[in-house]
Amino acid sequence: MSKPLIYKGRASISNAAGRFEKQSGHAEDDGWGSLDDDLPPLPTEIVVDNSKSLITYNDSPDIPFDRSINPYRGCEHGCIYCFARPTHAYLGYSPGLDFETKILVKPNAAELLRAELGKRNYRCAPLALGTNTDPYQPLERQQRIMRGILEVLAETRHPVSIVTKSALIERDIDILAEMARQGLASVCLSVTTLDRNLARTLEPRASAPQRRLDAVARLREAGVPVGVMVAPLIPVLTDYELERIVSAAHAAGALSAEYILLRLPLETAELFEEWLRHHFPLKAEHVMNRVRDSRGGKAYDAAFHQRLRGSGSYADLIAQRFGLIRKKLGMDRALPALRSDVFRKPEPSGQMSFDFFD
Repeated sequence: MSKPLIYKGRASISNAAGRFEKQSGHAEDDGWGSLDDDLPPLPTEIVVDNSKSLITYNDSPDIPFDRSINPYRGCEHGCIYCFARPTHAYLGYSPGLDFETKILVKPNAAELLRAELGKRNYRCAPLALGTNTDPYQPLERQQRIMRGILEVLAETRHPVSIVTKSALIERDIDILAEMARQGLASVCLSVTTLDRNLARTLEPRASAPQRRLDAVARLREAGVPVGVMVAPLIPVLTDYELERIVSAAHAAGALSAEYILLRLPLETAELFEEWLRHHFPLKAEHVMNRVRDSRGGKAYDAAFHQRLRGSGSYADLIAQRFGLIRKKLGMDRALPALRSDVFRKPEPSGQMSFDFFD
């Protein structure tokens, strides 16, 4: 049996073609030992995304927003469980290693956003960022696309909610704090596990768990409403940490807590199980059995409402545990509602109005 390719800092073990491709291939050990050697780091490739629009709209009944922005497609964080992996197949790439290494960037995102917010028929409502891929993934340090988006939202007094696994969000506290003061911004830090070693394997390029909690504390000190998202909660591997994660987030200053049960749509199921059987061979069957128990016997159930929390006795037990710890810590509330009544169309010049900081 051939050995899998393991690249340092990458979670995916394979790079199988997406479901729309007619041809596929896989690596084989030819006997020369190349797969036993340490592989060089797999570099990230930047691909310019020439999309003509930025805001995506949805009418899903189980999520609390109707519009979102994704500055990047693909994600360097490389979380093996990421439910967004299958979207790379639409681009002709693999949901495996390609998803982690071929990242589409939108360098003109701020200009696109300015144009869309300036349309005569645009009606303001909270924008969500980080709902698909992370806007604060490592590339953001150089690309600064998210920073540009926030500058436009600040100028126009447009409400925004952000979900991220990255402490890089601390860089933008200056903008977020002022927006929060006007009721225009809230943040959720996603925490999967408090086990640093597991996190390094599970989500190799995301911020370490403690750094995410540090970011919660810094944002709260700056007056930004912050919650924690235990996402995803993985049966057997991380479910025993549920109470510890919520308690740690509360101690860091988080105001609210939510969770999402592991979601494995399309190619994500095969990629996750491949990773699981390599890194946790003795637990793999147990994990997948629990996943299927909570998804009607399948790896995934895409039905609205079911997809986020699952169903069945295991899912019900998780919901009960979460409800108890959240109530005990006083985190059974939503973050403050964001204001949409102070929105103003962007200035034609593209310059931020100085009275924003008055």
